[in-house]
Amino acid sequence: MTTDPGENPGTPAVSVVLPASNEAALIGRCLRALRGSRFDQTVQVVVIANGCHDETAARARAEAPGFAARGWCLQVIDRAQGGKLGALGVGDAAARAGIRIYLDADVTVSPDLIAQLYGALDRPGARYASGRVRITGVGAMSRAYARFWAQVPFMRQGVPGCGVFAVNAAGRARWGDWPAIISDDTFARLCFAPAERLGVCAPYDWPIAAGLRNLVRVRRRQDAGVAEIEQRYPDLLCNDDKPGFPASEKLRLALRDPLGFAVYSGVALAVRLRPAGAGWSRGR
Repeated sequence: MTTDPGENPGTPAVSVVLPASNEAALIGRCLRALRGSRFDQTVQVVVIANGCHDETAARARAEAPGFAARGWCLQVIDRAQGGKLGALGVGDAAARAGIRIYLDADVTVSPDLIAQLYGALDRPGARYASGRVRITGVGAMSRAYARFWAQVPFMRQGVPGCGVFAVNAAGRARWGDWPAIISDDTFARLCFAPAERLGVCAPYDWPIAAGLRNLVRVRRRQDAGVAEIEQRYPDLLCNDDKPGFPASEKLRLALRDPLGFAVYSGVALAVRLRPAGAGWSRGR
């Protein structure tokens, strides 16, 4: 493992933990959006390039001067081993702030998201927070799926934390090492009661898989991740406030968006016919 400690040894207000596996095409855009945040306090960003066979680490380091210019610290850790959960553990070990933001490399944050997450978490008691997710897709199938998925009650009413979630120090103390599981975001969210989960107004863009086959593959992984938590951590299910999706609402949405409904339902049917096996796969 190689690490670049960066500069600015003081204690930051926020640490951003950013695992990235073969994300050379996206890491620069992700970091530039982060650097453009409207936030006056110091931020530490820890990029963990895990198991990469591309230029993820080099392209992340190329963004360091821009962070240093505004008094922020960008640290890049080049980790030979793959695996997102291991990368999260390495990032946590390097993080110096009590408030932690866990960010996927394909996410584009809006300028106000970091400040609003900090405002939601800078208070006593364990808290979890995320922004308003804008699901994006490339191609007609993915755009239709994204459009319909955004209207599902859980995505519309809850705090799903897809691609970005944050906790304060008391919240991070809810668990120790990251467990070897498929769905880190679901695990973290369910470590908090509904009243402890806060949604902020600032949005972020979160891309989904392109094409029908990839949508099915990722949906299998998502369903397997939820099932794994239900089996391994049943005590967490008391914190699940996922709203129902009654047939009447499905019909209403289907009439409004027939193509979106057809794609969304087709993906769900394909997953039921052949569920996922064990393991982890990229979310897009």
